[in-house]
Amino acid sequence: MSDKTLTRMDLSEAVFREVGLSRNESAQLVESVLQHMSDALVDGEQVKISSFGTFSVRSKAARVGRNPKTGEEVPINPRRVLSFRPSHLMKERVAAGNKA
Repeated sequence: MSDKTLTRMDLSEAVFREVGLSRNESAQLVESVLQHMSDALVDGEQVKISSFGTFSVRSKAARVGRNPKTGEEVPINPRRVLSFRPSHLMKERVAAGNKA
C-alpha cells in the first residue's frame, strides 16, 4: 500500500490545472460538490457517480457484541453507517493496477 493520500487541496489543484478556474474558484467548486454529496447522504439519498461507484447510508440494528479480551457481552446501539460500492469499471481499474 502507498502512503499517499489524495486531499481536498489536491482535488482543488487538479481542477485549477484542468479547468482553468482560479485557485479560489477551484477550491469553492470542490467544497460545493463535497457539500452536495454530504447533504444527500445525510438525507438518506444515494450518491451514484458513473464509472466510479455508489455511496449510500444504511441502518444497522442494535445487537450484542463481545469484548474479544474478556468475552464480556456488550450492547451495540443501532446506528447509520456509510458504505461505498465501487462500479465494475472501478474494480477493473484497481485490479489492473495490481498487475504492474
